[in-house]
Amino acid sequence: MRILALDSALARCSATLVSGDQVVSGRQKDMDRGHASALAIMTRDVLDDAAIKASSLDLITVTVGPGSFTGIRSGLALALGIGMATSTPVVGVTVGEALTDSLPSLRGRALWCAVPSRRGRVFLEIGEDVLSLAVTDLPLPGGPVAIAGSAALDVASRLASRGANVMLTDARLPIGRHIALVGQRRFRGGIKPLPTVPLYVDAPEAKPPAEGFRPPPIG
Repeated sequence: MRILALDSALARCSATLVSGDQVVSGRQKDMDRGHASALAIMTRDVLDDAAIKASSLDLITVTVGPGSFTGIRSGLALALGIGMATSTPVVGVTVGEALTDSLPSLRGRALWCAVPSRRGRVFLEIGEDVLSLAVTDLPLPGGPVAIAGSAALDVASRLASRGANVMLTDARLPIGRHIALVGQRRFRGGIKPLPTVPLYVDAPEAKPPAEGFRPPPIG
């Protein structure tokens, strides 16, 4: 199965082509902005390296969040655009699912995936739940916990200072191969379906004006 895995949810942009469970070609770059244009170029280069056309793909997988509002939309727009143009199915994968797949056995520890939000807040993905919390309001885990994600160091240190049994993992950002493999399992029905839409946790900052919108100009 030839799978294109796309990720621009966090501070890394990547496009990866996976066949079976092996990476055929890939591009990635750590970046804070400019995901939309970079991801499109990476995707083109990955397909060129593998000498295949987008129409030859069997599946497209893409991270749907939690993460950057703009980055999530950029990845999904490209994935869904290619899927629509080539009649290729598109499957969403959460950041936490991709990070979990990249880790070995945690020996009974629950896994918390922590990624930065805005203004001193983090997103915590715990199983099927995704929370948005101030870093000063982290809940204490009910037992031993492992922490992954790009905010893992901060979250782990805060929990440890409050007496929690914490193990810091080295999984920080999603890896294309694992995005592909989780998406493949979802596509085959091995894990719960997930809407291929942005996984937004916080309410949008932009709000309609209290007095309503002005009427359109009359031509």
